[in-house]
Amino acid sequence: MEVTIGVQHLPREVVVETEEAADAIAAAVRKALPDGVLELTDTRGRRVVIPAQHVGYVEIGTEEQRKVGFGSL
Repeated sequence: MEVTIGVQHLPREVVVETEEAADAIAAAVRKALPDGVLELTDTRGRRVVIPAQHVGYVEIGTEEQRKVGFGSL
């Protein structure tokens, strides 16, 4: 699942590809805001830590698998 995080005073978004469920990511975001940091782990095991006061928005992608191929369904 792809998570896009807009951070204040940065020209680019932070994009994290993770295997966590959307509900788990949303819970982590809710928990991080009063605590001070948002921490996620990507598919390669790297941890991304962002100070919560600088988070502008969090976009959580869908859990659907992408369709591959040239045929139309």
